[in-house]
Amino acid sequence: MDLNPPPFSRFVHDGLEIAFFDGGDPSGDPILLIHGFASSANVNWVFPGWLKTLGDAGYRVIALDNRGHGMSSKPYDPSLYHPQQMAGDAAALLVHLGIADAHVMGYSMGARISAFLALRHPDRVRSLVFGGLGIGMVTGVGEWDPIADALVAPSLDDVTHARGRMFRAFADQTKSDRQALAACISTSRDLLSPEEIRRIDVPVLIGVGTKDDIAGSAQELAALMPHARALDIPGRDHMLAVGDRVFKKAVLEFLAEVG
Repeated sequence: MDLNPPPFSRFVHDGLEIAFFDGGDPSGDPILLIHGFASSANVNWVFPGWLKTLGDAGYRVIALDNRGHGMSSKPYDPSLYHPQQMAGDAAALLVHLGIADAHVMGYSMGARISAFLALRHPDRVRSLVFGGLGIGMVTGVGEWDPIADALVAPSLDDVTHARGRMFRAFADQTKSDRQALAACISTSRDLLSPEEIRRIDVPVLIGVGTKDDIAGSAQELAALMPHARALDIPGRDHMLAVGDRVFKKAVLEFLAEVG
């Protein structure tokens, strides 16, 4: 399996340089992938095999590094990281590539950004896949201030908070700019109301690991939308569900069904 990083390009939006790749089958239906917090297009979508899986299935696979992540610009101003602004980057990428509309798949923070994208640019979104985020999109996903503290701590050894240690270790592993991530986490968790969620009327698949203690219920979120279904990803936590074969199979079946 070829899991090597594809070539990336860049464009400028909102005064920031946004890095992206455009791979898979160039003649296929486009799918835009939006990664999670402290991750990147490569870490979230290439290394777990999504680019290959979707490309082999005949899709044109596009993914961006969110602002503050990967090879994109990394401002330290928290006011630049609200999800509607990151959704604006995603919409601008589709415009940049001349793509009228696409399937959109986001994981964790990327799922939240995808929901904002569907609400603010509904003409751009054919269908949605939310991974790693269920009703937490509406109710919140717990106390995250310790994660921001963990990101700017002198070292992992100084972090005692369990979830803080998990994200700090992940940020270190991905060689992220921890100051940018701390700015991002302070404002990127804007919630959507049940009324807003009900306005999302495209087909939606929501996949959450059965051991995920961050996402909240996929079933509760699906119940708020007119055309959504929930998927339990067996035995997977928040970090491991993203590349799961059950998840991949369900996504391919969903995309084939919605056309």
